[in-house]
Amino acid sequence: MGSKNKLKRFKENETFRNVIQPTREEITNGSFALKGKWNEFFGNDNPLVLELGCGKGEYTIGMAKQNKNKNFIGIDIKGARFWRGAKTGIEENVTNATFLRTQIELIDGLFAPDEVSEIWITFPDPQIKYKRTKHRLTNEVFLEKYKLIIKEDGTVNLKTDSEFMHGYTLGLLHGKSYEVLYANHDIYKNEGSPREVLEIQTFYEKQYLEKGKPITYIKFRIR
Repeated sequence: MGSKNKLKRFKENETFRNVIQPTREEITNGSFALKGKWNEFFGNDNPLVLELGCGKGEYTIGMAKQNKNKNFIGIDIKGARFWRGAKTGIEENVTNATFLRTQIELIDGLFAPDEVSEIWITFPDPQIKYKRTKHRLTNEVFLEKYKLIIKEDGTVNLKTDSEFMHGYTLGLLHGKSYEVLYANHDIYKNEGSPREVLEIQTFYEKQYLEKGKPITYIKFRIR
C-alpha cells in the first residue's frame, strides 16, 4: 500500500465514529476515559468481545453481524489495515462493533477487571524466532494480562494456520492447568467446530485455504 493511500485512510479513520485512537500516555497514566465504561459507549450492558490483532476487521464485523446481543472491539496498531472493517461497519450500520488503534500489550489499561466476556485471537504472527517470543499473543505475559480483564467464566479463542502456534499454546495451557474447552487441528475436516469459526473467514484465511493449509482452533479458559 502506498504512503498516500495510508495517509488517506488515517485521515478517514479520524472521521469514523467507530474508531478510537487513544495516546499511549492516556492509557498508561490511567486517564483513558472508556476503561470500565464500555457499556456506556455502546449504550447497553451486552457482553464485550475483543478481537486482538484484528487486521482488516473481517472477524470483528462478521461476529458483530451474527451476534447483535454482544458488543465487539477489534484491536490493532495498524489503522490503515482495519480501516476496511471500520468503513464496512459505517456503510452497513453495524452499531455493535468498533475499532481501537493501540498496542495489545497495553490492554490492561483499556479495560477494567471482569469487563471482557470473550477474546478472539485470529491468525496472529506466530513469532517463531526465540527473540520474538515476547510478541507471541498467547505467551504467559499476555495470558496474565488477559486474565486481569476477562470475566471468571470468560473464554479465549485462538484460530491460526500455524501448527507451531497451536501446539505451543496447547502445551502452555496444559502446563498451567487451564481448561481447554475445544481443540482441533483442522476445523474444516472435523465436525463440531463452532459456527463462527467456520462461517467467518479473514482475507488471509482464504489464502491459506487456497494453498491447502489446515486451519487450527482452540477455545479455552484462563481463570
